[in-house]
Amino acid sequence: MKIAILDAKTLGNDLDLTIYEQLGEVKIYDFTRPEQVLDRITGMDVIITNKVVLGEENLSKAPTIKLICVTATGTNNIDSTYCKANKIGVANVAGYSTDSVAQHTFALLFYLLEHLPYYDQYVKSGKYVDDEIFTHFDKKFWQVKDKTWGIIGLGAIGRRVAEIAKLFGANIIYYSTSGQNNNDQYKRVELEELLAESDIISIHSPLNDKTKNLITYTELDRMKRNAILLNLGRGTIVNEADLVKALNEDLIAAAGLDVLEHEPINADNPLLMVKDSNKLFVTPHIAWASLEARQTVVREVYENIVAFTKGEIRNRVEL
Repeated sequence: MKIAILDAKTLGNDLDLTIYEQLGEVKIYDFTRPEQVLDRITGMDVIITNKVVLGEENLSKAPTIKLICVTATGTNNIDSTYCKANKIGVANVAGYSTDSVAQHTFALLFYLLEHLPYYDQYVKSGKYVDDEIFTHFDKKFWQVKDKTWGIIGLGAIGRRVAEIAKLFGANIIYYSTSGQNNNDQYKRVELEELLAESDIISIHSPLNDKTKNLITYTELDRMKRNAILLNLGRGTIVNEADLVKALNEDLIAAAGLDVLEHEPINADNPLLMVKDSNKLFVTPHIAWASLEARQTVVREVYENIVAFTKGEIRNRVEL
């Protein structure tokens, strides 16, 4: 079996990929540009990829391909119509990042809620040396206990966040972006109510026609003035220019983002020009990327290939 990994660097340089050598001949590429795709997939049986676009234009010229393994949940970079018509299997990895993303959700929250960079710098600057009293609390913060936490998208990650937030004593409400999700453990509300009632709002929904630009200036204006917004779904769910406007006008207290409309971030992104940078915390799409989560991806892809060679259906995407 011949296997090509087209963008191994998206998994990090610290993972051992030699496990795939047990399955056959493996070629590993850090990144693959569009003009390099055809050359690298030609003659291969299995393609492992994250972001590389595989469509009829290149797949039609590489007839030996039998399986495409995506090192993520989403398969939007793969031409599903062509794969189905030509009996090319597509397998993804789901659920690998639930705990990692949930953990990062709280990292974003507490960084903003407790003004951690301010207090860290206060001590390290020397201002705490010989201070008048033993403590310093110029930047006010509040407890999560008894506050309302609104979750947009109560899938696996949303439910995990809800479980943890409940342990902190938060009251959980949620909005189903599909309108199909009913969970008896938590109160389901419409978006308008969630915006108005929540002290913390975290987004964990996929990007689709119903969620694109779900949060604009209008929605931000409906939120509490002390509210914190966290987006760990997809960047385009929150209108970035409107978010900056809302932060500059003090419509909400703060926002934490791990996803952006364009990744890597564009030089002219309005988020880079927010007036008070303490109100905005942005990380470069790392919530999913704990070491354990990435190791799980590698192992799951391996198991997907093994299953395929045995004629078994494992994590196969219905095309």
